[in-house]
Amino acid sequence: MTYQEKLERVQDEVNYVIKGKEDVVCRVLAAMIGGGHILMEDIPGVGKTTLATTFARVLSLEYHRVQFTPDVLPSDILGFSMYHRGTEEFQFHEGSVFCNLFLADELNRTSPKTQSALLEAMEEHQASVEGETRKLPDPFIVIATQNPVGSSGTQMLPESQLDRFLICLSMGYPEHGDAVALLRGEVWKQAEKIQPVITLDELCEMRRAAETIFVHDAIYEYIVSLVEATRNNPLFAMGASPRACIALLRMSRAMALLAGRDFVTAQDVQSVLFDVLRHRIRPGARARAEGKNMRACMQELFHMVKSPRS
Repeated sequence: MTYQEKLERVQDEVNYVIKGKEDVVCRVLAAMIGGGHILMEDIPGVGKTTLATTFARVLSLEYHRVQFTPDVLPSDILGFSMYHRGTEEFQFHEGSVFCNLFLADELNRTSPKTQSALLEAMEEHQASVEGETRKLPDPFIVIATQNPVGSSGTQMLPESQLDRFLICLSMGYPEHGDAVALLRGEVWKQAEKIQPVITLDELCEMRRAAETIFVHDAIYEYIVSLVEATRNNPLFAMGASPRACIALLRMSRAMALLAGRDFVTAQDVQSVLFDVLRHRIRPGARARAEGKNMRACMQELFHMVKSPRS
C-alpha cells in the first residue's frame, strides 16, 4: 500500500467522526506529516477536542490533554521532582507534555509563564526541569486551541509563541445536515468504532519521506518571494519571519505527499499560504481602512508575486 493510500484511509477514518470538515482534516494531517504543531482558533464546542482525540486513535499516538486555566502551573505541563522516603531520593514525575500528541485546550486562558513553558517543548522537543533536560517522545505534536480574542478570560498569545505553530486553522460551525447527524448520535456511534490505521513507526517513516520530496529552485524562490511580500506591503502591519518560509516548505511537501506526488508544485504552496501566514502577520492601517480581512490580503499576495510555471 502506497503512502497516498494509507493517508487516504487515515482521512476517511477521521471523516467518519468529524463530519463535513474534510479540508480541515486534510490540513491537520499535512501538518502532522510536516512535523509541525497546529493552532485551532474557534469558539468552544465545534469539535476541536474530538478532532484531536480521533487523530490520536487513528495514528496510534499516546495522547494527553490539559484544560488551561489561569491557575495551571508550568510544573503541571513539564513535570516535577518529589522526595520519596523509601529511597531517600528525589524522583521525577513526568508532566503532560511527555506524550506523542498533546492537546493544549484554551491555551490563551492561562498565564504567560505557563504558556512559555511550552515554547522549548514545541521548538526543541525537550523539557528542561530543575536544571536537567529531558527528551520528549518522537513524534511530539501539539494541537492547541484558543478562544477568539476578546472572549471572557482570554489574552493574546505572544508572537514568539504563535510563530512556533506550523499552521492556524478554524473549524467553523457544522452544516445543517452534519448538525442533525450529531443530534441523532451518529457521530458518537462512529467514534466508538474508530480503529488505528497506521502505526507510530509508519508515521515517522512518512515524515522522513516528506522531507525528500523534490523542490525546484523556482519553488524555493516563489516561497521566499511570497513571505518577503508581507514585509514591504502597507497592507500588513508586521511581516512574516524566516520561520514562515520553512513552514510553507514543510506544508507544501506534505501536501504533495498526500497527493501522491514526489515533487512540489506552486499550487501546493498556494493551497497552504493562508493557513501558514494568518497567525504570523497582522493587517495594517491600509487594510483596515479599506475593510479588508486577512483572507482578502492574502489574495493580493497572489497577484503581486508571479507564480512559477508548473
